[in-house]
Amino acid sequence: MRLTRKRLCSFLIALYCLFSLYAAYHVFFGRRRQTSAASLRGLRKGAAPARDRRGRVQSSLGSEEWNPWEGDEKYEQQHRFKTSLQIVNKSTKGKTDFQVQIWGKAAIGLYLWEHIFEGLLDPTDVTAQWREGNSIVGRTHYSFITGPAVVPGYFSVDVNNVVLILNGREKAKVFYATQWLLYAKNLVQTQKLQHLAVVLLGNEHCNNDWINQFLKRNGGFVELLFIIYDSPWINNMDVFQWPLGVATYRNFPVVEASWSMLHNERPYLCNFLGTVYENSSRQELMNILKQEGIDKLCLVSVREQWQPQETNESLKTYQEALLHSDLTLCPVGVNTECYRIYEACSYGSIPVVEDVMTAGSCGNTSIYHSAPLQLLKSMDAPFIFIKNWKELPAVLEKEKTIILQEKIQRRKMLLHWEAALCSGKTELWSQTKPKPCLCTYYLGTLRKQVT
Repeated sequence: MRLTRKRLCSFLIALYCLFSLYAAYHVFFGRRRQTSAASLRGLRKGAAPARDRRGRVQSSLGSEEWNPWEGDEKYEQQHRFKTSLQIVNKSTKGKTDFQVQIWGKAAIGLYLWEHIFEGLLDPTDVTAQWREGNSIVGRTHYSFITGPAVVPGYFSVDVNNVVLILNGREKAKVFYATQWLLYAKNLVQTQKLQHLAVVLLGNEHCNNDWINQFLKRNGGFVELLFIIYDSPWINNMDVFQWPLGVATYRNFPVVEASWSMLHNERPYLCNFLGTVYENSSRQELMNILKQEGIDKLCLVSVREQWQPQETNESLKTYQEALLHSDLTLCPVGVNTECYRIYEACSYGSIPVVEDVMTAGSCGNTSIYHSAPLQLLKSMDAPFIFIKNWKELPAVLEKEKTIILQEKIQRRKMLLHWEAALCSGKTELWSQTKPKPCLCTYYLGTLRKQVT
């Protein structure tokens, strides 16, 4: 009897061990095999593997099949990417001959780092107090820091060359920007910093006189100024124009093009989602849309009061409008240049831009006479420019005659133009101004100036 009990116990223990080994095998190896099989199925279907980045979205915006291992797959992709980046950094360590640190104290800094340089930030949490990233391009090492905790005097400055990104749009922002410039001035005077360039989100009326005293030509220390909007100061010698880009402060993401974005028919001829101000050209636009019955062909949703922040729902609705429309209507606001222009480009929707000058001191620049939007015009932007919204019905009638194949080619050209306008890694140090890669030409000017 005892022997039988011993055998029974031994049998149960052996069975338990076998079951444990079987379960462990499926936990550690089954998931990996399933993940590989899922990846293989995706490739067989012709799906391109998406690059995993914080804030990057697929342009389809549709409902995807739920993948229970998606979080693990993304983590593994991020881990492999970081490992590869560390290997690259180690292989180039000691070989870089130029270092630039970028202080991002305005939301447009995220446009430069994430959209132009395609850089990553650690931590990925957009609400983090301190975020930083590194990128090596050629023999140049870029570091980027941003966040509320990045304040003057509370971080180490271990490079000679700095790009300071500031917001000078309103009085309170100007005061804060001035504090940063005074801090940089002290670093220059104490020889802790040799070269400084500023990227400035300028005033929408181009009232930026406050920064004049800091320019090197006026006895200051700012060697290069990259300014947004059609400022009359632009001379392409020490003052350059910089594109406004997308509204990163409203969490507009980096968008990856997909096959459907390029090739699918879009249900709407045009879209306009935005604020309609009293006594503005936007009221005229809405009247034309209603009188001509165009609002039945276009996706239109308006509000009477501007909202500084998007909700998750409103951002998704806006992105879907861009994705599902052939054209995006871009009426002027306080300034002719607006985020909507660049956001439409991200989704392959052709901007229809109201080409009129707004009130203020912008006017024509000192060397160009094509303002407003002289920067985009000089780069042969593939947009539709109109002087009056009364031209819109004719534009849409022509749009009805364009076949899908022509629209596909037009979308490809628009996305290629956008990539060429703000590529941070192509022809980075070109010595002559090429037609594409405007931002990289400016960055090349920066390097040429400080070396």
